[in-house]
Amino acid sequence: MDLVNTEVVSYGQRHDLLAEPSHLIAWIDTLADAGYINYEQFRAPIAQWAEEALPELRSLRSFLRLQFERMADGVRAEEGWITHLEAIIERAPFAYQWRKERMLPVPVGAPEAALLSIIALNAMQLLASGQLQHIHRCGNHECVLLFIDSNPRRKWCSMKICGNRMKVTRHQKQKKQEQAKDI
Repeated sequence: MDLVNTEVVSYGQRHDLLAEPSHLIAWIDTLADAGYINYEQFRAPIAQWAEEALPELRSLRSFLRLQFERMADGVRAEEGWITHLEAIIERAPFAYQWRKERMLPVPVGAPEAALLSIIALNAMQLLASGQLQHIHRCGNHECVLLFIDSNPRRKWCSMKICGNRMKVTRHQKQKKQEQAKDI
């Protein structure tokens, strides 16, 4: 989901948060800090292969966005989407190493293929866990973010961002209607 949500809409314009190699490096650093990825999963420093990885990463993001949006809309993912993810993993299949008291999947292959392999594996793990049954679009029609939550009452990707915006917009609309009645 983190990859899919690296495209956002601000003031009606779609923005790619992975537009440059430095953005990819920062994104991977964020994932590493959160424990979702480990630098030891790559054979070379990110700065050496980030530019080469960007086009394929954006392509995988578009592919996953399409599948996840279909699921959020109650439509089945495209036939063969799992086969596509499996093919990505085959380019950098996993070996396992013992790191920090746990097994670390380490893709064997070029670093950019390794990154895609990790993402494909994570997407398949989301499916296997059943979490994709709880994927939703943000209730703000201008927002493109997706989220996973089993709470059927949740509407927004973030209460701090879209939820607050929508509440403020609704309040302003009500205030204008009340003022119009008073005139």
